[in-house]
Amino acid sequence: MRQVLQELDSGRTTLADVPEPATAPGYVRILTRHSLISAGTERMLVEFGRAGWLQRARQQPERVYQVLQKIRTDGVAATVEAVRSKLDQALPLGYCNVGLVDAGQERTGFAPGERVVSNGPHAEVVSVPVHLCARIPESVSDDAAAFTVIGAIGLQGVRLSAPTLGESFAVTGLGLIGLITVQVLRANGCRVLGIDPDPSRTALARRFGAVTVELADGEDPLNAAAEFTGGRGLDGVLITAATQSDTPVAQAAQMCRKRGRIVLVGVAGLKLNRADFYEKELSFQVSCSYGPGRYDPQYEQAGHDYPIGFVRWTEQRNFEAMLELMAAQKLDLAPLISHRFELSDAAHAYDLVATRAEPSLGVLLDYPARELGSPAARGLNLALFPAAPATEPAVAFIGAGNYAARVLLPAFVRNRARLYGIASRGGVTAAHLGRKFGVAHVSTDADALIADPHVNTVVVATRHDTHASFAAQALAAGKHVFAEKPLAITAAQIDEVEAALRAAPTVRRPLLMVGFNRRFAPQIVRMKSLLHSIPGPKSFIVTVNAGRVPAGHWTENASVGGGRLIGEGCHFIDLLRHLAGVPIARWEVATVGAAGEPREGQASITLAFADGSTGTVHYLANGHPSFPKERVEAFAAGRVLQLHNFRSLRAYGFGAVRSMNLWRQDKGQNACVAAFLRAIREGRESPIPFAEILEVSRVTVAVGEAARR
Repeated sequence: MRQVLQELDSGRTTLADVPEPATAPGYVRILTRHSLISAGTERMLVEFGRAGWLQRARQQPERVYQVLQKIRTDGVAATVEAVRSKLDQALPLGYCNVGLVDAGQERTGFAPGERVVSNGPHAEVVSVPVHLCARIPESVSDDAAAFTVIGAIGLQGVRLSAPTLGESFAVTGLGLIGLITVQVLRANGCRVLGIDPDPSRTALARRFGAVTVELADGEDPLNAAAEFTGGRGLDGVLITAATQSDTPVAQAAQMCRKRGRIVLVGVAGLKLNRADFYEKELSFQVSCSYGPGRYDPQYEQAGHDYPIGFVRWTEQRNFEAMLELMAAQKLDLAPLISHRFELSDAAHAYDLVATRAEPSLGVLLDYPARELGSPAARGLNLALFPAAPATEPAVAFIGAGNYAARVLLPAFVRNRARLYGIASRGGVTAAHLGRKFGVAHVSTDADALIADPHVNTVVVATRHDTHASFAAQALAAGKHVFAEKPLAITAAQIDEVEAALRAAPTVRRPLLMVGFNRRFAPQIVRMKSLLHSIPGPKSFIVTVNAGRVPAGHWTENASVGGGRLIGEGCHFIDLLRHLAGVPIARWEVATVGAAGEPREGQASITLAFADGSTGTVHYLANGHPSFPKERVEAFAAGRVLQLHNFRSLRAYGFGAVRSMNLWRQDKGQNACVAAFLRAIREGRESPIPFAEILEVSRVTVAVGEAARR
């Protein structure tokens, strides 16, 4: 299928061939008929992609600070690589979609052939969570319905401003959202003052019943607001503009009456004048997209609705309210359509929006008709795949996230692996990375890719909760497996993988490798060799300045990410197991935080080894970001080794051996992949013994579960 993408590195807006998206439970498969380009949000994305480095830095100064911090801790080379990887993305554009529910979607609550709106992207086929879809009433045209999602953004801003019959409001910024907001306020029985520098847009606002301020003619908004309200001041202001200027907020504060309400729906500078707000006791609120539920994975992905008695207007119910306003003919949307293009001409549509070569407002894309129930084209061949000996790895990637793109795929390419396929749920990242790395086949069907006879090696790089099931599936199919850490997030999942490997054919049994790359880092190899010659027990300390992750991040979700001690702490348990060289006999974990608080993201883990050695992992999220992220120390027989952030290693008491410093950080990812591929080619055992993988995985899961109790 075809989909509109924005390439951040080159700045190009392209219409790319990608596999059709997978449809998970709770998602609706929709055949697109029309979609609307959001001239504000999408223009900002396109302009960012087309901007130079200096312009991008000016647009996101907070990112510049993060880059400088990373340079201080990780070095220039690692930072440049991370930034380039971040920009090497193809972003799906669009979120205002109208289409038909495809056949076989009855379990979603939608019937095949029903017309629906959704926040799906500009693509011929979209797969959207049920709570981000709404039925279109029979009396509402497709063209009008295309404005539902963008209109819901304005509607949510209106709800937050809590208008009552007869109140006076200003709308600053009369783009698509602003002009719809004017009409929603009018439908609420409010008087509206529209403010915009474009005379054509103020003319439309007047058509919708607003009084306007002609900024192009030099009219003063403050005087206009005073005249509009008879000197009382406005009850509220909704800012639907997209600007870096502080003026809209400052003007809103001065135009409002005492205890007026200001809601920021768009983008504006936020250098607020305290006196303006203090003297009038003004309220100021930022509106979040379509309404309650937005960015909540439990609502959007898991499908858990908010009870209507407690949350009357969710994002889905806001969609439905917009459609009801259209059906009641309370909204006039036809004048907002300035251009329409066929999907095949999407690049020209975006040139029009981005370059502003001529005035534009609502730009519609029209799609060719597709039959309901047509077979899904979930695979896409990009190149021929040459034959090779059975001992040569033929690799399929399941998952195409940031770590796979930035670290694993380049490592497999550098080590001459033949890349047959990549699968991702949406298909966009698989197609983008497939073209970049010369992959033969991309897909949204992971099961089919694992079963493909061309494939003898599977790399699992999905979210943590799926690692074990994909690894077990691939092992059962006789494929070698490289699983990104952790192998599993529950004991039952570890059992599943163990059973699959033990049941695999004994003739050339498939290898299982977990991405515990730190044991392959050159400085860890040096530490291991220096410690090997020292008899007796040793003491190890690993300090991890992990930093905080945003509340609700998927890694903190025990059922998805396993929690940080399982998801990332496994690296350091494995590292100490490797340095000690003997099994873990006992372990303890002490979490940081008061009783009753979520504490498992910060902990001290103590390991006792079979030879009397000890190891402690301090995994902490309360440190300063300028402090190195990882430090490894080893104490043995009056000697000390100290490794800082996988860049500098210092030796104390080892005679002529003093240090081992690297120009750039090396955590062993490339060497880890090289060892795995070499084992396949040479018919050897896995570089990490299976018993060791199981031991580390079981201890990690037990530590994570204990930390949650």
